[in-house]
Amino acid sequence: MEIIFDPAQIAANRHRALRNDDPKATFLLDIAAEELGERLAVVERTFEHAVELHGANGAAARAAKATGKIGSLTRIEVEPAHLDASDAFVEAPIEIVPLEPQSANLILAPLSLHLTNDTPGVFVQIRRALRPDGLFLAAIPGAGTLQELREVLLATEVEMTGGASPRVIPFADVRDVGGLMQRAGFALPVIDAETYTVRYDSILPLMRDLRAMGMTNPLAARSRKPLTRAFFMKAAEIYAERYADPDGRIRATFSIIYVSGWAPHESQQKPLRPGSAKVRLADALKVQEHKLKQ
Repeated sequence: MEIIFDPAQIAANRHRALRNDDPKATFLLDIAAEELGERLAVVERTFEHAVELHGANGAAARAAKATGKIGSLTRIEVEPAHLDASDAFVEAPIEIVPLEPQSANLILAPLSLHLTNDTPGVFVQIRRALRPDGLFLAAIPGAGTLQELREVLLATEVEMTGGASPRVIPFADVRDVGGLMQRAGFALPVIDAETYTVRYDSILPLMRDLRAMGMTNPLAARSRKPLTRAFFMKAAEIYAERYADPDGRIRATFSIIYVSGWAPHESQQKPLRPGSAKVRLADALKVQEHKLKQ
């Protein structure tokens, strides 16, 4: 397994974010939680036991409970912060799903699965923890997220030092996530993405928000050399030149991939076997079939 992320740094980032509890920096979690809650609300069934995986401020757990479709709920997090008294709690690192096989009817994963080194393995752990016909709902930061910041930090470092080190983590695209769902054995997967643009006065409040979200650089190959004030001043200048609106405010892009999938069950619809169709496609479309010339 390739080590892309530093687990100790991820834990430290999340610890700091949970302890500082900046309500102004939870907007992405709040957006994801609302979307997951809306998707759960239209599912015509109830879920006896739900689990929230590393939901930080618990917004996804609250949105799920507000639907009235779940019984009990367990929250899994790196530390016991932001917990409602009514919630059960399990402490675990971000790579581990500490659940017994077939023990949950619903698993929610809001904005945490982009930080796992063995992401295919984590998806398999989630699928195994679901009871047959159990539902998995996730929100995963995807390709395009912080693309402006990535380019600006790269350009700044090249200009000031002649080289560059990774400053923004890689994000999966929709096809990658779809492949992970199929590989893990989920049935009836649905994957789509939404893009959100957030505006800031400059790069500095953007960096403060990322720190408050626990999203500062956790890459194992990151440079350990602290960035200087001169670096950030130059980065702010380049950001404003490339990505400022007419009013002078800069843009930051966040793309969130929304995922749903079910643990297989015999009651679910299944695709027909190849060759089992009883009506020819040409007949169904009412068109004439032409053979290709050899």
